[in-house]
Amino acid sequence: MFTGIVTDLGSVRKVQKNGDTRFEFATSYDMDTVDIGASIACSGTCLTVTEKGEGWFAVMASEETLSVTIVGDWTEGSTVNFERPLRAADELGGHLVSGHVDGVGQIRNIEPEGDSHRYTFSAPDDLMKFIAPKGSVAVNGVSLTVNEVENKTFGINIIQHTQKVTTFGSAEVGNRVNLEIDLLARYVARILEKE
Repeated sequence: MFTGIVTDLGSVRKVQKNGDTRFEFATSYDMDTVDIGASIACSGTCLTVTEKGEGWFAVMASEETLSVTIVGDWTEGSTVNFERPLRAADELGGHLVSGHVDGVGQIRNIEPEGDSHRYTFSAPDDLMKFIAPKGSVAVNGVSLTVNEVENKTFGINIIQHTQKVTTFGSAEVGNRVNLEIDLLARYVARILEKE
C-alpha cells in the first residue's frame, strides 16, 4: 500500500524490450535500504525492484502493464514519480493507494489560478462514476483532491510545491496519466451494485 505522497522524482535511464520490458531508473533513494523484490510505485504503478545499484534500480514490466498504464509511454529521460510502500508506523498523509492503476486519463487543460495551476483531466467512462467533488484520486501516483466533476472531466488544483517535486512540473496538455480511484469509492459502489 502507498499514500500518494511522492518521495522522489526520478527518471528513466534505459529501456530494454525483450520478452517483458526492462526499465532502469535514476533515483535519489538510498538503494542499500531497498531490497530486491521490494515494491516501488512508479508514477502510480506498483513495480518490483529486480536489480539495483547506487543511484539506480530496475524493474520489469509485462505486456499487460504496458497496455493498461502509461508505463509503455516512457522513454529514456522521462521523469517518473516514486513512492516507497507504506509501513505500519508511517503517517498517512495522502489517502490509501494500492498502486494498481484503474485506467489511463489525459490532461485536457492547464490554467494558472493564483499561485497554483488548475488541471482538467478526462477519464474513461467506467471510472468517472467513482470520481466525486472533494474526493480523492491518485494521478500518476500523486494523491489529489477533486475540485469539480463535469461530464467526462474533473478538475484539480496543483500547488507550487507539488509541481516542483512531481512530474506535474513538466506536464503538458495532451499528456496521458495513470489514474487510480479511491479504494473506498470502489468498495461502496460494489456494495451498492449487490443491493
